[in-house]
Amino acid sequence: MKKLLFLFCAFSFLTADVSAQIKGGVTWFDAGLKVKFGGAGLYNTAVVDSDVYNYDLGKTNGFGVGLKMAMNFDNNGIVLEGMLSQGSQDFESGANDNVQVKWKTTDIYLMYRNSANRGYFEIGPKMSLIRGVDFTNPDGTTVDVSDNYQTHYSGVVGFGGNLLGSDGAFLGILGLRMEYGFTDAVTTDGLGLGHPVVDPSIYSAGDKTSNIIFAGVVMELYWGIGYYAKAGCGQRSKFLKF
Repeated sequence: MKKLLFLFCAFSFLTADVSAQIKGGVTWFDAGLKVKFGGAGLYNTAVVDSDVYNYDLGKTNGFGVGLKMAMNFDNNGIVLEGMLSQGSQDFESGANDNVQVKWKTTDIYLMYRNSANRGYFEIGPKMSLIRGVDFTNPDGTTVDVSDNYQTHYSGVVGFGGNLLGSDGAFLGILGLRMEYGFTDAVTTDGLGLGHPVVDPSIYSAGDKTSNIIFAGVVMELYWGIGYYAKAGCGQRSKFLKF
């Protein structure tokens, strides 16, 4: 929780300067489509320390698709995103006793972005709402375990560059994004049942948090909606379309 508080404070500090600049300059808005794909995982140190379970890193993946809207001033922007995401994590236990967790979330991002020289850097928090979690047993049967998972919060960092377009009217960008869950994705009841592997014995040395992580590629297409500016000398600022 202290890490999450620090992230929000840092984000507030960054955006405070942007807000001050917006009051005296031209503010422009854009909206777009986003897709992300890469590696996702459910990190739990109790599983890492277990003599029974191992992470199968070759069978972890994540994907998401969504929309974004941004308010910008010069090279700075505040971005609100909504994405439907999913991920999976496989755990090995003996020759034929593998288990798998698959999750679906609705992710809400509030990002600060700085863009310059056809590149960008972004940082901010993410809130993930659980849409569904399935657990696959060693015998291949799947059980809905959504009630054992909860809303959780992550820190997000990304960077990339423009691939298409040269102005705010239309741009296509490609970047990398890293996300780390600072709060527990598993509920208290879920801990008692031994999630994420449904084996309470992994917590014999004490409870450990389950942190959902993601690292991968982000593709974005966005269009300029319009901006506030003076239409002529002595006139009041008004909203103009690109």
